[in-house]
Amino acid sequence: MDDTAWDTIDSLVRWLDRGSDIPDDTRVLLQLLKITEEAGEVAEAVIGATGTNPRKGFSHSWDDVRNELCDVIVTAMVALARLTPDAREVFAANLRRIAERSEQEA
Repeated sequence: MDDTAWDTIDSLVRWLDRGSDIPDDTRVLLQLLKITEEAGEVAEAVIGATGTNPRKGFSHSWDDVRNELCDVIVTAMVALARLTPDAREVFAANLRRIAERSEQEA
């Protein structure tokens, strides 16, 4: 992942933290919970895009699903950045590990 994305994440963390009086450890825990909230919004969008809720019908599009997935990714990146100052390196190392594992199983 390029540095521009991580620079944006760092900027978002600073923006979210500005003026907040929530203790740092609580911020991290709440950010981790936010991932689940965003994942729920993906599920809601999928249900809406497939029209499987009889009360609501087709209430979302596949663009909505894509947008919600991006929200999950950004939220998880913010959580990782709040959890460790080495977020970029931690993510890169884990991505390499996952890629290597998938190549070995192919």
